[in-house]
Parts: sequence; structure tokens; C-alpha cells
Amino acid sequence: MTAAIAIHDPTLRDGNHAVSHSLSLEDIAAYCRAVDSCGLSVVEVGHGNGLGASSLQLGLARHADTEMLETARANLSRTRLGIHMIPGFARLDDIDTALRIGVEVLRIASHCTEASVTESYIEHARANGAYVHGVLMMCHMASPERLLEEATKQQGYGANAIVLMDSAGHLDPDSTRERIALLSSELSIPVGFHGHNNLGLAIANSLAAVQAGATIVDGCMRGFGAGAGNTQLETLCAVLERYRFATGVDIFALCRAIEQLESIAPVSTPTVVKTANLISGLYGVCSGFEKHVARAASEFGVEPRRIYEALAQCNAVAGQEDLIISVASRLSQPSVA
Repeated sequence: MTAAIAIHDPTLRDGNHAVSHSLSLEDIAAYCRAVDSCGLSVVEVGHGNGLGASSLQLGLARHADTEMLETARANLSRTRLGIHMIPGFARLDDIDTALRIGVEVLRIASHCTEASVTESYIEHARANGAYVHGVLMMCHMASPERLLEEATKQQGYGANAIVLMDSAGHLDPDSTRERIALLSSELSIPVGFHGHNNLGLAIANSLAAVQAGATIVDGCMRGFGAGAGNTQLETLCAVLERYRFATGVDIFALCRAIEQLESIAPVSTPTVVKTANLISGLYGVCSGFEKHVARAASEFGVEPRRIYEALAQCNAVAGQEDLIISVASRLSQPSVA
């Protein structure tokens, strides 16, 4: 076997996007119990946009952050509990609350060219004993060299690892490999990759990332996540085993656990990348925009493709859901028809 790979599971966070942030406490408890003995490194829990993000703009979560985290904590004994947070949605005191509950891994994220906004958050979390991943979202929007510059900042703030997120599912294996290889060779901390399947390349990109030096890789049960979904967890683990990368995951135990969780992410056969997800992947638009674009397209009578195209033209990034309404409204006017 080659180098050990840590499998990070954001099913209960990114998957919340797929169900409009409506996962129940019962869902969270059942999932954590089912996968706790499977050898995953981290189970990540929360609103799809992370800690403190439940809002009218981004979508209201069914339960408060504290309720979700306390439920997960009570049902995990072998697997570390993680959260995702974006400065501005989350506050510094949210870190303190999360740590009191027992969160062990904090992912502190920014747009890929704005790492400086994570400085005080990473420093605060590290000062309070947390293990921190610095996260650069929408990583297709920056060159490998710019990503290295931003990742170096987060390393300097004290991050224990850096994770690149292909939030739009826009990368291909070559562009993934190029980014991960540069960061892995130049940073002194581990590098990870989080994929989306909008172009059907999530598994291929994740494998390319690991082959290029990533030692942390994300996967969600049955690909349950924003847009066309994330890298499918169980397939990812099988592919990594096929390529002789050690993950510590008991694949057959994981598959048995997932079979028990039909109510959370029902089987969809065949797995199809919907047209809207394909278009957002081509344009490089955040996967989390899918439901917001669909609603705006229906409300204003505008083809979703035109909304995605306009969002791409104005370089919309994660967290700018408010732009979708204004774009759809503008496109609905006769002068721009």
C-alpha cells in the first residue's frame, strides 16, 4: 500500500444543500451511529454553507447549529467531528461554542483569492486547541500559483492542513493535478481535495489529487451534496483501494452502513448529472446555487442557462446568493431578452 489517505465525510453538511438544509436530528444521529466504526477520519455536520449560515438568504436550517453538533457528538465515539465555517456567516464566538460541544476539526473557508479573511478565525481556533483546515473554495477561479500564495497565508496563520474545494465541479484531472502538485510540493502541511460531480469527474479528480500528493480527500454517501453531488464516498474508497492507497476505511462495513440509510439519501438509478448541474459546471458557478437559480428562473420566467451564464460573467462566488434574484430580474426585462 502507498501513503495513508484521510477520508473526510461532509455528507451531513454538503448533503444538507441537496435537501434545502432539512436534515433532521434523527437523520444525523442515525448516520453518525452507522458510520462511526467504518474508519472514516472526520464526519462533518451542519448547514450546507456552514456554521452560522442559516438565514433567509442562504436557506434556513431545520435545526440550530448547536442541536446538530450536540446530536452528532453524542453518536460519534471513534470518528472525529468536524464543521465548515465561512467568516462573516460565522463569528469568532461560534468557534468557542463548537469547541465546547466537542468539535475536533474546524474547516475555515474563504473564496480562493481571499484567504486574508480567515486570519483571525484560524488564529483564534488554533489558540484554543483546534485542529484547523484552511479551505480555499471555488479553486478553479485562481491559477495554481495564486492558490499557493493564498494557501501559504493560511499556513502562516497556523492552519494544520489546506483543502482545495472545486465548489463548481469545474476542474478536470489535469487542472486538479496541477493545483494539488504545486501545493503539496511547496507547503509544509498536508493538502486535501473536495470535489463536485457537475461534469461527472469527481472520482477522476479525487484520484488525480491523491496521485499528485493530497492526503485528505472528501466524499459523501452516494454523492449526496450540492449541485450534481459530491465525490461518492463508497466509490472513492473502493477506487483508492484499487489503486493501493491505504485509507483505513472498511469498505464493506461502509457499504452495509449506507444500505441502512436509505431515508437520508435514497438510491437514484441511474445516477444522472442534471442539465442545470452540467451547465453550472461548464460555467464554473457554485454548486450551492442550484435551488436558488431554479426558483428564480421559475419566478421570473427566465431560462436557467441564461442565469448561470450571467452569474459566471460577473464572477459570482459562494455566499452571493442575493445576486441570483437581481440577475434573473434583469434578464426578464424585454430589453435583455
